[in-house]
Amino acid sequence: MRLNAQQRRDTEQRIRGVIDQLLSGNIPAGGRCDLTTLARQARVDRTAFYGTKPYARLRQEFEQRLQALRHDGEHPDPRDTQISRLRTRNDTLQQRISRHEQANAELAAFKTAALSQLTAQHQEITRLRAALAQTANIRRLPATPSTGT
Repeated sequence: MRLNAQQRRDTEQRIRGVIDQLLSGNIPAGGRCDLTTLARQARVDRTAFYGTKPYARLRQEFEQRLQALRHDGEHPDPRDTQISRLRTRNDTLQQRISRHEQANAELAAFKTAALSQLTAQHQEITRLRAALAQTANIRRLPATPSTGT
C-alpha cells in the first residue's frame, strides 16, 4: 500500500516521537533501545528502516544519536547500564581473584621452603643424636630439677 505525503509525514513524526522516547530512557516493558522496539512502538515494519526504504535515514539518525549518548557515558537503556556496571564489577572481581591466586602461590612456595628447612633440621638433629650415642667419651649431665624460686 502506497502512502501519500501526509501519511508519510505523520509516520515520520510518530517515528521521531518514539526515537525521542527511547533515547530519553522511556523504554517499554520487554523492549530495548534498539531498532526492533522503535519499529514496534512506531507501528512500522522494521524493514522500512533499511537500504533505500523510506525511513532508512531515520534509522541512521537514531543510531547516531544513540551512539552519541553512549559516547557521552549515558545509557538510555537500563539494561545497558546494568551490563556496564556488571562488566566493571566482573573486572574488579577478576583482579581480586588474580591477587588471591598470586598470594596463594606465594604462601604455597613459603610452605614448601619451610617444610624443606624443617626436614633438613630434623635430619641434622637425628644425625647428631646418633653421633652422640656412638661416642663413648661424652657423658650426659644429669638433669637438674628446676628450683621454684
